[in-house]
Amino acid sequence: MPVFTGKPTRKTIIRGDRSIVFDTHETAVVTDSFYSTNGEELIIVKDVTQSKIKLNSLTTEIVTIKTLTSLIIIPDIGRIDEDWDEISLSRGACINFRFVSGTWYILSSDGIKLD
Repeated sequence: MPVFTGKPTRKTIIRGDRSIVFDTHETAVVTDSFYSTNGEELIIVKDVTQSKIKLNSLTTEIVTIKTLTSLIIIPDIGRIDEDWDEISLSRGACINFRFVSGTWYILSSDGIKLD
């Protein structure tokens, strides 16, 4: 079960003609083998041998992920940067994603620890 830090906030995301209102936290510390984003701005993955994060475009527009373990990141729809079905990261990597027009884009990464 992830540990959430900071006070919960209510977010509204508008996708086309529909809007989604939900409660989220700014930061989640994930220690599970699988987690789906829920509007967090920062996710730290640790204390697990390997984990998988699913980028959820219904609740998340922009997220930074820092991993202290082996991590696979998958999109809920489409391909990451229009090229990849998944991204595999090694311990210590940090990467920033933004969902734009149906695609998850990498805005920045430390670039050194991509598998």
